[in-house]
Amino acid sequence: MKHAIYQMDIIPGDPDANRVKVEKWVSETVERENPDIIVLPEMWTTAYTLEDLDKVADMDGEPTTSFLRKLAKSFHINIIGGSVANKKNGKFYNTSMVVDREGNLVYEYDKIHLVPMLDEPLYLTGGTEKVQVFELEGIKMGLIICYDLRFPELARSLALNGAEVMYVVAEWPAARKDHWKALQIARAIENQFFVVSCNRIGSYNGEEFSGTSMIIDPRGETLKIGSETKEETLISSLSLDIVNDIRKDVPIFESRVPHMY
Repeated sequence: MKHAIYQMDIIPGDPDANRVKVEKWVSETVERENPDIIVLPEMWTTAYTLEDLDKVADMDGEPTTSFLRKLAKSFHINIIGGSVANKKNGKFYNTSMVVDREGNLVYEYDKIHLVPMLDEPLYLTGGTEKVQVFELEGIKMGLIICYDLRFPELARSLALNGAEVMYVVAEWPAARKDHWKALQIARAIENQFFVVSCNRIGSYNGEEFSGTSMIIDPRGETLKIGSETKEETLISSLSLDIVNDIRKDVPIFESRVPHMY
C-alpha cells in the first residue's frame, strides 16, 4: 500500500489558499507517484490561528469534507485528511476526516487531548467519542492527532481492535522534536503496527514546527523520515504482511495480563 505524505508549510488563516495548495500537490503527486493513500497534517486549512476561528473554521465539517470527497473521487485516491478547525453545535473542535477512493467519508474524529502549550483548551473543545478502527482497502487502521501521541492508551486500544497502521497528524513543535520521534517509535514497537505521521514545517506566532514526518514499521525501524525544515513529499510502500509475522514472533498481545494492570 503506497503512501504519500505531504509535509507542508501552512498559510496561516487562509483556508482557500491552503486548499488550492493541497489540490495542486495532490494532482502532481498522483501523476508522478500514483499512491494509494495520501496524508495531510493537522490544522492544514488554517494553522493555529485560534483567535480567528469564527472567521476561518469549518462549519460542521464544510467545506473541507466536500473538498476532500471531490479530490478522492477525481484522483481515485484514499485520503487521510489531516485535521481542521471545525465548529459544531456552537463549539470549536480539532477534527480529522478520512475519505476513501469513491469519495465516501469513512471516519471522523475529534481530537481528545488538547495541547496546553499551544493554548488549545482556551479555544477548542475536546472530543467526546473514543478513537475507533476504520478500514481502507480492507486494512484496519487508526488515527490520532498530535498531542494524543503522548497517551499510549489510545494507540493500545486501536491495536487491540486490530489496527495494523496508525496515523498521526500533527503540528508538533520543534522544541519537543526528540519526544516526537521517540514516542512514535515506542508506539510502533509496543503495538506492533506501522506508524505513519504527517507533521508540518515552518512557524507561526513564534512557534517553530519540527517536520520529521515518519514512517515506522512494527519492529520500530524508521523507513522514512522528513527533514526538520523543508516542505517535501515522503513516499513509501507498506508491506502489511509483516504485522502478523511480527505479532506471531513476539506474541505480546497473548502475553498481556490486563487484570494485573
